[in-house]
Amino acid sequence: MTEVARGLEGINVTATKLCRIDGQKGELIYSGYDIFDLAEKSTFEEVAFLLWNQRLPNKAEMLELNTKLLSERGLDPIVERLLSELWAVVRPMRTLEIAVEVLGAIDKDSSDLTTPTLRKTAARLTAKMATVIAAYHRMRTGQEFVAPRDDLGHSANFLWMLTGKEPNALEARTFDVAMILHAEHEMNASTFSAIVTASTLSDMYSAIASAIGTLKGPLHGGANEAVYKTVEAIGTEQNIAPHVEALLGRGERVMGIGHRVYKTTDPRAIILEKLGHAVADQSPDRKYFDLSLKLRDYLARKLEGKPLYPNVDFFSASVYKMLGIPSDLYTPIFALSRITGWTAHLLEQYADNRLVRPNALYEGAANREYLPLDKR
Repeated sequence: MTEVARGLEGINVTATKLCRIDGQKGELIYSGYDIFDLAEKSTFEEVAFLLWNQRLPNKAEMLELNTKLLSERGLDPIVERLLSELWAVVRPMRTLEIAVEVLGAIDKDSSDLTTPTLRKTAARLTAKMATVIAAYHRMRTGQEFVAPRDDLGHSANFLWMLTGKEPNALEARTFDVAMILHAEHEMNASTFSAIVTASTLSDMYSAIASAIGTLKGPLHGGANEAVYKTVEAIGTEQNIAPHVEALLGRGERVMGIGHRVYKTTDPRAIILEKLGHAVADQSPDRKYFDLSLKLRDYLARKLEGKPLYPNVDFFSASVYKMLGIPSDLYTPIFALSRITGWTAHLLEQYADNRLVRPNALYEGAANREYLPLDKR
């Protein structure tokens, strides 16, 4: 009997040098480097280079990449005009999707799929997507656009452009680590979507737009915003039990708990929880982080014996809140980080391309006789 792998679970669709996940042990490895080491010692820019090259940069290469990213931070005039038209009627993820397509439309080299040009495109998208989201938020809140600063790293600069306030060292480092944690995660739904698009030899911009469209679903990148809405709806510790009971009674999931791959605690959640404690000690918005901890503990007691643990979305929601980030920007920020992983996978795909064309098991009717319309 022919089997159907629903959701392609357990199916290897390609080989990669970018990421290894051991869901049983709770391990996440980027090109040979453990995520705990990268979160402690590295920067987002360094991780971007690692994913695009499968090795860490030397000083000269790091300077070259930083210079490239700085040169691409500016907001293109046509994109600025687009944002001024979109902010009032289009949600953030759709805005980002459209902006990426426009960036592709104005890039005369967008159809050049050679590796050097693709690397330039990857850096360009990494820099510009951050500016697009920050500018969009400033416009929709009636605030002046905050220009990027050359003296700030990628993550700190995004917080600066978004809030108009220079983050302190802890805030900047926390957000940079969050960006590292979201940069890559093997063959997830959005990465697969990007690869399918690229496999037709469509351009990198179109492939990334496909990935963004996939990421915005609540079962993928939208989960972090859903976690925030859950915690916000609970409001106080006394409401945890009745809220969870109502959710489970309706057969709904508690977002941020459990993961398709990890059968233990997501290592990214461990790192974010530790950073969350540090940020909470200086934040007036620690309420949501504290409530998340209590929700986690309640679920551990409620679901005792069941292998359900927090994933990266569970703590990113409250950490982002403490950093002053609006909840409807959580998923776009996921994209701002994952652009590095997406483009790294695309570099692999274009270098050894084969059209993605799976089969489907037919279970419909057979041998039906066609009848003219007047006889049906």
